[in-house]
Amino acid sequence: MFAASCLASCCAACACDACRTVVSGISRRSARIAYCGLFALSLIVSWILREVAAPLMEKIPWINHFAQTPDREWFQTDAVLRVSLGNFLFFTILALMMVGVKNQKDPRDGLHHGGWMMKIICWCLLVIFMFFLPNEIVSFYETISKFGAGFFLLVQVVLLLDFVHGWNDKWVRYDEQFWYFALLVVSLVCYIATFGLSGVLFYFFTSSDHDCGLNTFFIVVNLIFVVVFAIVTLHPAVSGSILPASVISLYCMYLCYSGLSSEPRDYECNGLHKHSKAVSTGTLTVGLLTTVLSVVYSAVRAGSSTTLLSPPGSPRAGSGKPLLPLDKVDEHEEKEKANRPVTYSYAFFHIIFSLASMYSAMLLTGWSTSVGESGKLVDVGWASVWVRIITGWGTAGLFIWSLVAPLLFPDREF
Repeated sequence: MFAASCLASCCAACACDACRTVVSGISRRSARIAYCGLFALSLIVSWILREVAAPLMEKIPWINHFAQTPDREWFQTDAVLRVSLGNFLFFTILALMMVGVKNQKDPRDGLHHGGWMMKIICWCLLVIFMFFLPNEIVSFYETISKFGAGFFLLVQVVLLLDFVHGWNDKWVRYDEQFWYFALLVVSLVCYIATFGLSGVLFYFFTSSDHDCGLNTFFIVVNLIFVVVFAIVTLHPAVSGSILPASVISLYCMYLCYSGLSSEPRDYECNGLHKHSKAVSTGTLTVGLLTTVLSVVYSAVRAGSSTTLLSPPGSPRAGSGKPLLPLDKVDEHEEKEKANRPVTYSYAFFHIIFSLASMYSAMLLTGWSTSVGESGKLVDVGWASVWVRIITGWGTAGLFIWSLVAPLLFPDREF
């Protein structure tokens, strides 16, 4: 018994030393990667609890207070939402604390880049505390998460626009026939995929045996957007490129598909209801991968010169410096940089993670409602459909604005 206690103590000490070593190794330049790692950890915890926590949560009286015990899916959803709520509060608190940080001399700059052991402990305590909250608070968080997830989709659009315009400009700067041909090929592939996907939508979501006017309206509106994108892009006054228009067209059509596939399973115009389980699994995998990549990309590009959501007057991060430089900076250079302005908006950086927490929760729960009158899981419904459809319309509006804004405000940088 004594030997077992000593072994356990040694293991605990080694684990603590390992944590301290990892935390101390997080430098100023690698802090953004560390936040991405913490967010990825929250996804892993959510996924694990989604699979194993249901039997334990059934025994917690302030969670399972229904006259009839809900289905297993209800507890899976509730576990994911509670982890997401803790993650959301963690990054939201950090965002509020970082409002107004303008230079590296601000004490909050050190808090943003350091204190990782304290921040990890606080994150763990917040997540654990969420499991002591009543169901009503979790239900309210889920309601607002639908809107927060929709706004995160719009942020994804801004990042996508930033990436596509940068991609197009890079190939155009080569000023070689090969790269112009490559632009044309990629654009044609995107347009073929866009119209092909629209055909799939007409096939699965516009049944001739039922009145599916709403679905037809959604698909036709997106096809109109595709035509408008091309017309505005090719207008002589705009002098745009067809590549961004084709990529955004494909993304809008994908959002339309995502919205229509979220229609209730008993809705007669939802032709995927017989394959709903397979579709939701594929959508979940792609959605989570997209979320992680989007958050990592936003962490790297937050506040850059081309990011449209960069706060006005904020310093530019597009200085060409790597996120994880190989060269060590000596103490003298660090002191000189203490009075320099911050390279990106810390508050906006953490808001990205807050919104991503909501979006990942919606993906892991299938955009479903956790608490109903009977305590049962309610399948994906019309709220989810409209969130994604309106996000697609917002995408179209943002893209058109990115084209015409330089003409309307020639003195501003976009």
